[in-house]
Amino acid sequence: MVAAEHKANEKNSTSSPGKNNNNSSADAPTAQNSTKKQKQPKKERESGGGGGGGNGGGGGRNTRGGGRNSGASANTSSEAEIRSLRAAKAEALRSSGQDPYAYSFDRTHTAAELMEQYGDLPAGETAPGTEERPVSVAGRVLARRVMGKLAFLKLADDSGEVQLYVDRSALDERREGSFAEVKSLVDVGDIVGCRGGVRRTEKGELSVAAHSLAVLTKALRPLPDKWHGLADVEKRYRQRYVDMIATPGVRDALRARALMTSTLRRSLERRGFLEVETPVLEASAGGADARPFTTFHNALAQPFALRIATELHLKRLVVGGFERVFEIGRIFRNEGVSTRHNPEFTSVELYQAFADYNDMMDLTEELIREAAVAVTGGTKLTYQGSEIDVGAPFARRTMAELVQAAVPAVDASALLERSADDASSAPSSSPSSSSSSSSVDDDAPRAAAAEALRAAGCSRAAVAAARSAATPPGQLLNLLFEELVEPTLVQPTFVLDHPAAVSPLAKPHRRTRGAAERFELYVAGRELANAYSEMTDPLEQRRRLEAQVESHSAARERKKKERQDSSSGGSAKDSSEEGEEHEEDDEGDYDVSLDEDFLLALEHGMPPTGGMGMGLDRLAMLLVDAASIRDVIAFPLLKRQQQSKQEKKEE
Repeated sequence: MVAAEHKANEKNSTSSPGKNNNNSSADAPTAQNSTKKQKQPKKERESGGGGGGGNGGGGGRNTRGGGRNSGASANTSSEAEIRSLRAAKAEALRSSGQDPYAYSFDRTHTAAELMEQYGDLPAGETAPGTEERPVSVAGRVLARRVMGKLAFLKLADDSGEVQLYVDRSALDERREGSFAEVKSLVDVGDIVGCRGGVRRTEKGELSVAAHSLAVLTKALRPLPDKWHGLADVEKRYRQRYVDMIATPGVRDALRARALMTSTLRRSLERRGFLEVETPVLEASAGGADARPFTTFHNALAQPFALRIATELHLKRLVVGGFERVFEIGRIFRNEGVSTRHNPEFTSVELYQAFADYNDMMDLTEELIREAAVAVTGGTKLTYQGSEIDVGAPFARRTMAELVQAAVPAVDASALLERSADDASSAPSSSPSSSSSSSSVDDDAPRAAAAEALRAAGCSRAAVAAARSAATPPGQLLNLLFEELVEPTLVQPTFVLDHPAAVSPLAKPHRRTRGAAERFELYVAGRELANAYSEMTDPLEQRRRLEAQVESHSAARERKKKERQDSSSGGSAKDSSEEGEEHEEDDEGDYDVSLDEDFLLALEHGMPPTGGMGMGLDRLAMLLVDAASIRDVIAFPLLKRQQQSKQEKKEE
């Protein structure tokens, strides 16, 4: 980034950020012409001070970055030196009576408003009345070119870009020395305010012909080189504010996300839903199976967890008499980071009394369709090269039939029914085991499942889980779905009737034994939404949650014993296998406890309720065609960066 700015100075032009931006203004001389007029050896050319040209730009041949006697090196090669030069320019502005960090600026037009108001202005003409009643614009300088008595600056604000046409005679007529200050003290990255008339140049570029130009904020750091942009992906996310300036489309994606969120909010409010806020700090994290972040409240002398879902408090509100509620809020899960997962993410979760998961399917489909139309203007989307239609009715398939199609050797329906015999998942009101379920062979489906996973190249852990008798039938069915079916679901598909064994907060299915009234929506091979006919029986809910806590504790103890046995001289494993198993162990190494207050609330009576949760980060990814979840989060979570010795020295 630093070398790029110096290179630009050598070429007598100043870089503008972004890969696709054109460096030269529409009416500015070309780089070749400017260097021809100033023929000198490359090594002897003087720097423009980090944002100017050799011919006076950003310091000029004689001023060297804001002062004739500043003593700064012409060939600036480090960011620290550029920062020093720019700081000197800020002091030079103060010395001339100007505040380089202004309090305000009276702007009359944005760039977009100028384009709209004067879009029909003919080339070579000045807008009537603007010389007498000048307009004022403000924004960041993305590019500049100084040649003789003219300077051209590309100005960007939140609405777009406009050219500043700076003529020495017009500027100096109003205040002597103004043009020299523009040449020597204004750099790419500075935020400036300009007043002047509106004209369209002979080459057709709408411009503000400057009467006055002031630095409102002096930038001490340079922007990335225009030809390469902010190419370091890691740096893009660490310095997201620079990424927003330099990388085309970043701000557009964040605007689209904001529009999506406001559309969902309006859509729910129009349907009578009330937006609420629930606690982020919880005594017991519940509503999902995930490792929480934990903290400690000093005044209460009590440990707390950051919420892993908003579900249980929203259900308390339904118990309290609010029949339609929703929350758009941050969720925190102390888990892995990937292109699809961020430990801190945003969801919308909603609950509707006297509804079930069929109503939630209809509502989810409508909400996504409305968001797509608001953001993209239609219902046909392109995501990473795949055409996705959210306008057509979403497919509705059961998990058992999808797994059966993917793994014909496994009787998926038998696995689902057999899962009802698992005491940890079968509702107490379920009928006793039938002869058909008890006749299902236990080893054959596991062997077939393990072979299907191995043939598909799945992880050792997945294959081992399929073979293990410790994996209940319902979890085996879910494992086969996640590994073999989920990645294939490109078009919007509601996957219905998950095993009750993995759905402790959902009602048992009214007709299918072993299943729960639950769906997950999949688009582009990833889960987008999750919904239930909510469990309202307080005794059955307690039994399920107690079984979940017991199962989690048992699995945790088992893994702890396995680790101890391995460390005391178990069989040798290669490093990749050890790392894989260590990651699996960590996933379940956290405490799970009952939320007694939630169970108490259910005992006061919750009406029949449908509930749905949807990840807004993933929906935004779909709508803006973002490959990574980081691209739709303004400031994604990153590992702390270690400073190099050179960076510390420069600071």
